Amino acid sequence: MADKARMAVFISGSGTNLQSIIDSCVSGAIPGEVALVLSSKDGAYGLVRAQQAGIDTVVYRRKDFPDGKAADEHLLNLLAQHQVDLIALAGYLKMVAPVIIQRYRRRVVNIHPALLPKYGGKGMYGEHVHRAVIEAGEKESGVTIHVVDEIYDHGDILAQEKVPVFPEDTPEELAARVLKVEHSLYPRVLKELCEKILKEKNR
Repeated sequence: MADKARMAVFISGSGTNLQSIIDSCVSGAIPGEVALVLSSKDGAYGLVRAQQAGIDTVVYRRKDFPDGKAADEHLLNLLAQHQVDLIALAGYLKMVAPVIIQRYRRRVVNIHPALLPKYGGKGMYGEHVHRAVIEAGEKESGVTIHVVDEIYDHGDILAQEKVPVFPEDTPEELAARVLKVEHSLYPRVLKELCEKILKEKNR
């Protein structure tokens, strides 16, 4: 009988959301474990966080493979080897290949630092998002967690939480306020998803 759902976390940067996921798994707040951390960059600090927690890591760049098919097959094999049930994107800046989305349909989720559908799409990540929100004169921003489909920042929204935007905010100040919410909201959503997966596995 499965007692923990197995997650792969995809990152491209420092991995603060990854850390909150790892901590929530260790504390038992999420009935899951991070089986694999995949990074699109070899210098990402999130890889260090994963290694310190004893989690398998891999740097995965499509350009390192002869073609897209070889890249996809390699990634599918990696996920299968680690018996991954769920993929959580945490600051991952690459598009997830359609074959992965199809294989893990509704089991790939992403966190976005704005209230989608506003301020989503290609190039809308990190500070770019916060700057756009401030420049538009928005009174609020927030965090969106959504199912990943074949279009950037498009899939069904699972959870949103609002964060105020103050007139004097810099992108860095807004980012810090949004990040705090990310670190509490993402583990709560992943907890529900892991519980659902375990229920299905243990039927």
